Amino acid sequence: MKIFKPLFTLLLTLSVTTIAQAQSSYSIVSPDGRLAAAIELKDKIYYSLSFNDEALIAASPISMELYDGTVWGAYPKARKKNSTSVNEMLTPLYGKRKQIKDHFNELTITFRGNYTLTARMYDEGFAYRFGYTKKGEILVKDEEATFNFAKDYTIWSSLANGFEHSYENFYNTRKISEVSDSLAYLPILVQTDNGLSMLITESDLEDYPGFHITNDPDVETGLKAAFPSVPTAWEPGGHMRFNLIVKNRTDYIAKTQGPRNFPWRIVKIATKDAQLLDTDIVYKLSAPQDESIDFSWVRPGKVAWDWWSAINLIGVDFRAGINTQSYKYYIDFAAENDIEYINLDEGWSDQYDLMKLDDQIDLMEIMQYANQKDVGVFLWCVHWPLDDKLDQAMDQFVALGVKGLKIDFMDRDDQLMVDYYHRIARKAAENKILVNYHGAYKPSGLHRKYPNVINRESVRGLEYNKFSMPHGTTPEYAASIPFIRMAVGPMDYTPGAMTNAQQANFSVFFERPMSQGTRCQQLAMFVIYDAPLQMLADAPTAYKTDPVILDYLKEVPTVWDETVALDGKVGDYAVIARQSGDTWYVAGMTDWDARTLEVDFSFLENGRYKAQIFQDGINADRIGNDYALLEKTIEAGSKQQFKLAPGGGFVLKIVKL
Repeated sequence: MKIFKPLFTLLLTLSVTTIAQAQSSYSIVSPDGRLAAAIELKDKIYYSLSFNDEALIAASPISMELYDGTVWGAYPKARKKNSTSVNEMLTPLYGKRKQIKDHFNELTITFRGNYTLTARMYDEGFAYRFGYTKKGEILVKDEEATFNFAKDYTIWSSLANGFEHSYENFYNTRKISEVSDSLAYLPILVQTDNGLSMLITESDLEDYPGFHITNDPDVETGLKAAFPSVPTAWEPGGHMRFNLIVKNRTDYIAKTQGPRNFPWRIVKIATKDAQLLDTDIVYKLSAPQDESIDFSWVRPGKVAWDWWSAINLIGVDFRAGINTQSYKYYIDFAAENDIEYINLDEGWSDQYDLMKLDDQIDLMEIMQYANQKDVGVFLWCVHWPLDDKLDQAMDQFVALGVKGLKIDFMDRDDQLMVDYYHRIARKAAENKILVNYHGAYKPSGLHRKYPNVINRESVRGLEYNKFSMPHGTTPEYAASIPFIRMAVGPMDYTPGAMTNAQQANFSVFFERPMSQGTRCQQLAMFVIYDAPLQMLADAPTAYKTDPVILDYLKEVPTVWDETVALDGKVGDYAVIARQSGDTWYVAGMTDWDARTLEVDFSFLENGRYKAQIFQDGINADRIGNDYALLEKTIEAGSKQQFKLAPGGGFVLKIVKL
């Protein structure tokens, strides 16, 4: 029988469409076949997740409710589907490795109503996102994102008092069934009884609010997303009026434009805790680098920081403090030790009007001196005064030769604040200025699109030992964040304390702060913590008292060619190896429990290596400053044990013989 080609094409199209409409279940598996997701179309869209045929997340409804009553996902009717597989290498401008393998399977379902659902599956995790295919305004009233876990697992989370906070709280652990209606901010970690982990977070967050997690009252072992609504009124308040306190909000969470894709909702999978120490899943799911902007000028590095040490310079012939002489001393210190930047946290401007320079220091003289010495300067500022006079301020920063901004006290992730992050990142990039966000929500991929976003806080850092009584920030927390917070992106913990105290003799002291744990734990943080811009928290003269430590800090990189997660247990200990050129650094750290950790050197190429080893001294359990410096020959493939004091650590610098 002869069929005319146009008629045959029409029949084929109708056939495919009918099949798509009739299909009510879909599946997608990871490239290695171990992780599988099922998507069911019923009264809503449901997804479920299993690993090696073991159920992890039971059927969980997802949808998006628009302000006009439309619900994407309610009684869904599929029109077509598209499946694809990708296996390629990404080349970041800088980071934990020179290349990132991006290997995934992807399924996109297009529904009646002009919306889509895309599911993506990696060996290390599952992600999904909604999309809209038409032009025009989209008013999103709410989004339903649920996680109905198969059993009553353990959850690690940081609680928040509402949607306005600093993202700097300790983690607590409990069973999912014990989660109340309080909010927890991302990322959160859920662990099964057999040691498998699920990290919940998001990526490609743009023109939309971030989400928090709360309990699902309808499901005993369920969690669900909670979103802040769009603010309509705010006023300065909070600590020293540095925040913009929201006074009124709308009854919708986002006003945006189509066509667009919405943020990815991510479930990162790890079969052992060490896998959480090295993941690029948020980066891989982020929008690619903005090709309209030149980022070749971006320079990661270390920063001599003023605020934590209270500028406690000793042995100098001038009065130390917020003054021109002190900052010129910081510049000299940086120049002498190949430290790329210094930071001015206070004293350079009126904190509420950045165009009014403060007379405590001569900023012009400081900037000229720094430029002569090839030392970059970061200026700290509160976010809303920067926004008030953004164009003027940026022009002034460029004229002065400012290299970076440390922007603080945003403390929100509603749509307007998310937009602020993107707007400032782009404006700074156009003016060749780096950005370090403090008082910030978790990384959600912005650093891939704008690599000038060189670091971010959203962590309870070393600064809490200055002012937060009685606990400050502890080694338990320090041994938790590499597995949870660091899994979503770089973090500005600001290590480097030279006064190191054990638990019995630690105290919170604002003007003369100390760290908890040992000197070697502070050194280990420079390797374990991912920080392309890494602060040296203590005063220059504190480092000069120990030239051996200073030499280490001068040499340790902030970006790497390769990273290998060696061992770890959330909240207990972590061991990581990182490579820069021909040199490997290996570091380990522990909580308040003394322990012996074994390092397997099978990641090294065959041969013999010389290792310079910093390890806790024999008296480090009494005096945290105590350390020993050793040299040892190491064979590739061998195993070595290292003893760590309470709150302790070790670092090896390894070069091939």
